[in-house]
Amino acid sequence: MAHPFSTYDRQLLTLFYQPLIGPDAMSLFMTLWADAERKIDGEYNHYYLMNLLSMPLGKVFEARISLEAIGLLRTYSKQDMHDRTFVYELLPPMDAKSFFEDPLLSTFLFSKIGEQAYRALRTSYSADELLDGQYEEVSRTFLDVYKPVRSSGSQSDDDENGRLESRNKSGGLPFAYSDFDFNLLRAGLSEQMVPQSALSSVSKRLIEKLAFLYSLTPIDMQKVIMMALDEHLKLPEERLRKAAVDFYKMNISQNVPSLKKAFRLEDKPVVPEPVTREDELLLYMEHTSPRDMLRDYTGKEPLPVDVQLAERLVTVHGFTVGVVNVLLQYITIRNDGKITKNYAERIASHWANKKIETAKQAMEISRQEHDQYIKWQKEGSKKSSGRKPVREEKVPEWFNKPEEQKTSAKEVDPAIDEKRRELQAKLDAMRMEGN
Repeated sequence: MAHPFSTYDRQLLTLFYQPLIGPDAMSLFMTLWADAERKIDGEYNHYYLMNLLSMPLGKVFEARISLEAIGLLRTYSKQDMHDRTFVYELLPPMDAKSFFEDPLLSTFLFSKIGEQAYRALRTSYSADELLDGQYEEVSRTFLDVYKPVRSSGSQSDDDENGRLESRNKSGGLPFAYSDFDFNLLRAGLSEQMVPQSALSSVSKRLIEKLAFLYSLTPIDMQKVIMMALDEHLKLPEERLRKAAVDFYKMNISQNVPSLKKAFRLEDKPVVPEPVTREDELLLYMEHTSPRDMLRDYTGKEPLPVDVQLAERLVTVHGFTVGVVNVLLQYITIRNDGKITKNYAERIASHWANKKIETAKQAMEISRQEHDQYIKWQKEGSKKSSGRKPVREEKVPEWFNKPEEQKTSAKEVDPAIDEKRRELQAKLDAMRMEGN
């Protein structure tokens, strides 16, 4: 901690951040804060934190990554010959104005504490807004008061000794949503309808946050931008935020988006050595992106609509990558290579109700509920075409139990066998990278 935190910082942590990160992460931050203020040099074993917090190491680690994800902690690691040491850098919270202007943080706080508490909190920290429209600022700037003076003296000691140590300001919410296609967004917006200057006035990061938060595709975001333009063809950020909310409520859900951990993070994932064929498939499903899985299966680049469906299953339903891969592969094979959104959403809703969290659980429920899923598929086929559904039973390789797979080993399709060899090569490469 480069400089002491203030009482204001403590208020923000307690009222704004604690509902988002939970009591364990809050306890860890306050413990590190108190420890840093003691200004005592030395190293501690992590058992020191475990004893202070009365938490097992796994809980301490989960609290740490929650602080990192919300922008309150930076972690640095160094590997010596026999030991690994860490330095934890505490960051102050964002000020109230910046917090409320961040669409992700403000929306998740709203979903955690409810509308009444949210509005009361916002009102109590918005006293400065009373000045808007009533007073004109007449403060002097630095250049109004001070003028540069040429000096023959040497460079300051501060410059000679290196850069000054600045207060470790919060960099805001660490956020990267690299999958959003800005080229597709721009392609659908003509210069006559949306001037480039208007689009350039909005930060890419805000567009990425709104797209992530409200599950908006580049096509959806085009509509949001059109809704947000004012009469002067300008694109104020406030209007863009409001348009995203309105679009979300009209097209996706009336409920406020809520924060949910989609993945369990680890310092370095420990990947167990696969023993059986199913273990290999599970390893592949859990460590491959849905885009790559579809590309591996079909041999070509997946359709954008299928990739968007995969993103929606992660962001809206909160499924892990492994669960999404099992679901998409099951539907693709059952539906002759096509992914039907309504069929996928129906199965996804069923899995969400059953609290399916791993690829293994997804495989098991696919086997158990197979007859029900066939019925749903036939219902969808009748509604869409009016023709009788195809009776051919197509299922993924993992669908059959190991003993069933052995009895049918002689009837393996050469194309499937080639896919298996490609998958085995990919798994071998993954294991080599992990070693």
